[in-house]
Amino acid sequence: MTQAPKGKPTQAEQADRHALYQQAVQDVVAEIDFVQQWFETLSGRPARLLREDFCGTGNTSCEWVRRGPEHRALGLDLDEEVLAWGREQIRQTLDPEQQQRIELLHCDVRTPPKEPVDLVLAMNFSYYLFPTREAMRTYFSRVRESLVADGVFFLDAYGGYDAPREIEETRDCGDFTYIWEQADYDPVSGMMDCNIHFTFPDGSRLDRAFTYRWRLWTLPELRELLAEAGFHDITVYWEGTDEATGEGNGLYEPCQRGDADAGWICYLSARPD
Repeated sequence: MTQAPKGKPTQAEQADRHALYQQAVQDVVAEIDFVQQWFETLSGRPARLLREDFCGTGNTSCEWVRRGPEHRALGLDLDEEVLAWGREQIRQTLDPEQQQRIELLHCDVRTPPKEPVDLVLAMNFSYYLFPTREAMRTYFSRVRESLVADGVFFLDAYGGYDAPREIEETRDCGDFTYIWEQADYDPVSGMMDCNIHFTFPDGSRLDRAFTYRWRLWTLPELRELLAEAGFHDITVYWEGTDEATGEGNGLYEPCQRGDADAGWICYLSARPD
């Protein structure tokens, strides 16, 4: 890769880390497709009010309100800088009527607004930041208390035998390369440090654009804690396989048993008692 000319800002210096994250990490169209389908299957009706916990830029909430005039969204996050970026995105990408149906709040997900919601999302593993069973159970209990009687909690999870390894994975995203680094893992506590970096065609690099310290939770632990928090009908959705390529096909279906892959991502849903 060539270096940027001397005195000219590098591509890394000009990059917007939030825009890069949305492009490299999120697929909000597929995520909302999944949520809409399975909410209606589980509850027998369309959802109206969505709450996106750990919402970051509110990208998923934006997609939700685009889907129809009856959709409203609340996004909760503790990072005021990322919320400000998200509010500006709302002003730039949603029309005035849609903007009236979305709100991003500087708020702890354990003390959410009191208005009951149809569904709560906790995606991109952000809830892994709760490091103990007590803390995770408390969060799950607050979610259950927030849902209407036929509401649904959706969350994602990841694992596999590569999950606790200290490794780097790269993916070409066209205009840049996305790097996921599992920098440190402690098998005694289950805590790990992960980083996201980006590199660019001019040879520049945006190091530690995002950093995470969280516990590597297992599916049995998460299912047990959801049950302890008062949820029932806890379902795991596993990705199917494309027979031609042997890779995931992007379609997630309920399962009783998963595959012992090097790395997997799945969804869960849980309903309040």
